[in-house]
Amino acid sequence: MEPGSAGLEQQEDDYDSAAYLAEDVKNLPERPVPAVQRNFTQYFALDVNGIQGHDQYIYRHPNGLCIVGLAPSHPALQPGRNIQRVDFNLKKDGKGHEDMKGKLKRNAQPLQANSHLCKVVMDDGMVFNVRYGLQGVLLEKNSRLAEDSKLLQDKAATEGFLAILMPRPEAWVQTEKNLLSLEQYLLQKGSVVPSG
Repeated sequence: MEPGSAGLEQQEDDYDSAAYLAEDVKNLPERPVPAVQRNFTQYFALDVNGIQGHDQYIYRHPNGLCIVGLAPSHPALQPGRNIQRVDFNLKKDGKGHEDMKGKLKRNAQPLQANSHLCKVVMDDGMVFNVRYGLQGVLLEKNSRLAEDSKLLQDKAATEGFLAILMPRPEAWVQTEKNLLSLEQYLLQKGSVVPSG
C-alpha cells in the first residue's frame, strides 16, 4: 500500500455514504411539511356543544398533549370577518384561568368538555363563546391572543391556537370516537384547509 492511499480510500467511502444520506434534491417538496402535520394527529370536532358551525380542531401529540383551536370552517374565521379581541377572562371576578407554573403544572385546572375557554369578539359585535371540547387538564392558554387577536385569523392552525390540554386517557377514548380525521373533515367541509 502506498503512503497516503488509506486517506484516499477513506475519502471515497465518505463520498459514497454522503450520496446515500443526502435526499434527492429533485424529490424534495416545494415547501417543508409543517410541524403540525409531521408531529400531530389532526382531529376535528364539528358543532361543539351542539352549536351549528362551531367547529374546532384538536391536534394530538403522541405523548397525549392536545392543542385546541378554531377550525377553518368556524364562523369567526370566515372571509370578511374581523376579530376584535379574544377574551380569556370569563370568571365573574374577572381573573379568568390562572397561568400554570412549574414543571409539573401543579395548579393546572381540571375541566369538562363544555367548560368555557374564551370569548371571541368580532368587530361587528358578534360574540362566539368557545368551549374546550374535551375533558382533561388545562396546561396553557395562548395569552398572546389577548395582545394580538390577528394571530387567530391569520395563523389559526399554528400560533393562533387557543389552549394546550392533557386529556384523561379514558376521556380521550370517548372523545376520539366523535372526532373526524383531517380527510373526513375536508370531505364534509369542502376544500377548507387549516391556515397558519
